[in-house]
Amino acid sequence: MESLRLINGDRPLLCRRKLDAAYWIIVSRILSLYPPNPKNMSIKIYTKTGDNGKTSLIGGTKVAKSHIRIEAYGTVDELNSYVGLLNDHFEHDHTKNALREVQDRLFTIGSSLACDPDKEPLLKIPDLKEEDVQWLEQEIDAMNTVLPPMKSFILPGGHIVISTAHVARCICRRAERKCVSISENEMFVDPLVIKYLNRLGDYLFILARFIAHELRIEEVAWKPRI
Repeated sequence: MESLRLINGDRPLLCRRKLDAAYWIIVSRILSLYPPNPKNMSIKIYTKTGDNGKTSLIGGTKVAKSHIRIEAYGTVDELNSYVGLLNDHFEHDHTKNALREVQDRLFTIGSSLACDPDKEPLLKIPDLKEEDVQWLEQEIDAMNTVLPPMKSFILPGGHIVISTAHVARCICRRAERKCVSISENEMFVDPLVIKYLNRLGDYLFILARFIAHELRIEEVAWKPRI
């Protein structure tokens, strides 16, 4: 597979699949010492290295667990969990497959965000592509063809699956804001990550409407108090 190559000046950076930086650092060290073997992949889940409130980015750089980069990929992890919950609740074959694809892309995004942009990790990960954004747009357009036009703002609710989709949407927007903050603080984040999360928020909103349509549940229109 091609690696995600992030350009910082003249230096290519290789990032890899990652949600817990400390975990992947341990894995990379093991893989550097031993050939691939399932027996060698059994390690302890707890390392105790974060007991003082610090953790490591991919590349080994120590940062506080409150660091904006940790906040960003932690929020992507939270989003991935809610997308999984949404998938567990909604019995629709095409959507199930689509949400699995989304979860895969979120892992890729998490690994990108967890990389120290000034260091080169040992392992490669699948890359995020412009086609991933285009795929979300195609999914949005396909769902929109069966949905009635919006005549008012819509309140989250009506069914647990619909509400779960909206929760995922809100977390997605928060992940997007965290990534924008990284960029605004002059730290590297792949612009495609921000673009993907932006489109994913749109997708999750339309998916919530699509779920209501499939379950034949009336959408909850916002009727502002005057």
